[in-house]
Amino acid sequence: MRVNKTGLYIVIEGQDGTGKTTQLNLLADYFEKQGRNVLILNEGARQDSGLPATDRIGATVKTRTFDLDPLTNVLLFTAQRSELWRKLAEPMLEQGGVVISSRNWWSTLAYQHYGQGVDKQLINEITAKFMPARYVKPDYGVILTLDDIERAKRTTGRDDSHKNDTFESQKIDFQKKVNRGYLEIAREFQIPIIDASDTVEKIHQEIKRCLRSN
Repeated sequence: MRVNKTGLYIVIEGQDGTGKTTQLNLLADYFEKQGRNVLILNEGARQDSGLPATDRIGATVKTRTFDLDPLTNVLLFTAQRSELWRKLAEPMLEQGGVVISSRNWWSTLAYQHYGQGVDKQLINEITAKFMPARYVKPDYGVILTLDDIERAKRTTGRDDSHKNDTFESQKIDFQKKVNRGYLEIAREFQIPIIDASDTVEKIHQEIKRCLRSN
């Protein structure tokens, strides 16, 4: 694993139901046992980041009844990640800590470009204009993938909150577009793909192997 004097920025990507949160927590525990300071981020989620306005943005975009325009989603997600990055992630990295994020701008490509049809170049330009290069190109990234049937089983097995989620509630055709989008993103940015149907421990070990191989 490369030694980075300004910390490590790691992204775990994938659709809802692929186990990102579980792997995020396992990886955080792995680094904490090494004595590293760790910050967990959850882009695009209804989270408790300590930044109320930022959390409200995530909740707004994820609430299905608001029915926001896809470009509005791009702008709101960019605003949210800008706040999270500058107020939480950058300070942690400058102190040599580890930032592990569930999602980054790759999610916007997957959902808003491949899923909702927003122009890809526009997303690239907005991201490049408002986010620093360190954010755009993480030190490490992986994408967890799962077939549509198994993913649907996992998400419908949760509580009823998924029914009001802007993206989890979308029909199978949309989910297939996003799934294909992630495969394209993996090829374009040379991001390792990990089969999320395996056991939690095997996935964790595979993620660590990806970190060690770079």
